[in-house]
Amino acid sequence: MNARSGESNASRGRSKSYMHALRVALFLCIPIGLVRVAESNDFASHIAHALCAGLAGICAALAAPGIGYTWLAGEFVRRFFARSCAQPSSFPGVTLVKPLCGDEWNLEHNLVSFFEQDYPGPVQFVFGVHDPADVALATVERLRAQYPHAQVSVVIDSRLYGPNRKIGNLVNMLEHAKHDVLCFADSDVTVERSYLRHVVGALQGPGVGLVTCVYRGLCAPGWWPRFSAAATNYHFLPGVVTGLAIGRARPCFGQTIAMERTMLERIGGLTQFAHHLAEDHAIGDAVRRTGATVAIPPFTVRHACVETSFAKFVAHELRWSRTIRAVDRAGHLGSVLMHPIPFAMLAVLMSEGAAWAWVLAGIALVARLALKWRSDNAVQQTHRGIWLLPMWDALSFGIFVASFFSSRVEWRGFSFEVDDEGILSPAHEE
Repeated sequence: MNARSGESNASRGRSKSYMHALRVALFLCIPIGLVRVAESNDFASHIAHALCAGLAGICAALAAPGIGYTWLAGEFVRRFFARSCAQPSSFPGVTLVKPLCGDEWNLEHNLVSFFEQDYPGPVQFVFGVHDPADVALATVERLRAQYPHAQVSVVIDSRLYGPNRKIGNLVNMLEHAKHDVLCFADSDVTVERSYLRHVVGALQGPGVGLVTCVYRGLCAPGWWPRFSAAATNYHFLPGVVTGLAIGRARPCFGQTIAMERTMLERIGGLTQFAHHLAEDHAIGDAVRRTGATVAIPPFTVRHACVETSFAKFVAHELRWSRTIRAVDRAGHLGSVLMHPIPFAMLAVLMSEGAAWAWVLAGIALVARLALKWRSDNAVQQTHRGIWLLPMWDALSFGIFVASFFSSRVEWRGFSFEVDDEGILSPAHEE
């Protein structure tokens, strides 16, 4: 597929996303419209008002447990990050495997954070690209000059094993990995100096087969990256931590996947995941099937939020939401509880501004602001963008609803359909 057809697919995908959003908005406005149309007819007006009252009750019934979830999530986040990270009993050699693709925002700073690790054991850096003309290679060469004593390998290999290009890149790089502890980390991630110590310490825990990390947003300049970071920090992060606390979540995130070479061989290598959209989730499941556990230490890495337009923001969030729906349908449906403010505001609209509905909306807003405050405190992040939260919650709710309308995702300019197992296949345009 050439670049022009890729751009065309992306454009058609954005158009479909807008249509989904329009359908959702029209669906939500139908009951109110019925009331206005039926006002001239007493019987029809009675039926329409009864319908709106019933919908107001349903929205309130969904907002109330959502408020309870929000309060609990704040406490779970506090407890999760109050724990201490495990310290390693030894410092084995580690190969950091970094797939690259293009000149991403903040790329050099992200990679420098891995070179500046406070880890006394040997560390090998393996960077991989598919294209010898990839501009990311210039960044690697600058880092080679800046850190002349670092063990740096560069792999340029165009081989693919399925539609998931990242897996192809990782498989090609693994042939050059020297150490038995393998740490796969995305190129858009920034870490603290203690990162490798904490990852290796967690990996040395009894029964641990893989270590992964939760993450929070690091904003690129602009308006929409702030919304993307809010999605990460105040929906994704509390949702994962709450799921872990109640034993519901079984996550694995591509921002960090660390395991020993023997475990990778035990699960059959990475090539088998080349057709998965959520390859990280599939890798975690494969490790768990061996009887080993997936450890998540109590610290975060920073994931770059770079969506520079509304279209890119919606496409990214829809892809993420549909990915979750594909790999965990029950969990995705249960995440309806993460939207108390939109449901409370719908109750206000459907009840025509009833006092009880406004009280419910106020409580929902206070609960969400409290969750933000506690989450920021837990990860030692400054309190910013409070005023963005209600707007983000409204956008997030629209994306959540839209995620049920299609199984199509946009990924690096190409369109794919995702089946019930999270397997990718090229989308055929109608």
